[in-house]
Amino acid sequence: MEQNKEMTAQESLALIAEMMNNSRKAILRSSASHFILWGILLTVFSLVIFFLWHAGGGPVWNMLWFAMPVLGYALAFILRKKEGPVPTNEIGRLLGPIWGTFGFFSMCLSAIAVFWVPMHITLIIVIILGLAESISGVVLKNWPIIIAGAVLGIGGAVAASLLVNAEQLFLFTLGGILLVVTGLIVKFQYK
Repeated sequence: MEQNKEMTAQESLALIAEMMNNSRKAILRSSASHFILWGILLTVFSLVIFFLWHAGGGPVWNMLWFAMPVLGYALAFILRKKEGPVPTNEIGRLLGPIWGTFGFFSMCLSAIAVFWVPMHITLIIVIILGLAESISGVVLKNWPIIIAGAVLGIGGAVAASLLVNAEQLFLFTLGGILLVVTGLIVKFQYK
């Protein structure tokens, strides 16, 4: 005897909520790897530029920052292929543009600061990096990401105003470490 059971509205909503939560967790797991990747790149590039700055050449070594997105996007592409597909929903569709917008603003403002209008670029980038991370945390409903972004954006802005020259690069080292730690926390939360 076959039993034909229709779902109630409440059961349907519960099923939809469970599916959204499962896809959010899958997106978080995937995001953790990307936080770690970009955190490592940010840490390595900031330290290399700092040491090259002090070894000779000064701020001209900041031009190496333009190589980071090239390497980073190539590695992120490989990472995405290795990890396999991630569910697509509204959360996933928001994260890419959030970080893409951060990258676009960072590259454009850096180029403008180098070639046309000098500005306090470290201050600007550390604030928008913190914003991008915090907004990602809000979208993912994840407090460690929100808090790490706030610490980086607000603390970094204060530190960028107090530090001078090459020492400001340590803000990006801190930012990279925060991204890695955030990625590790998320990875262990959603094993």
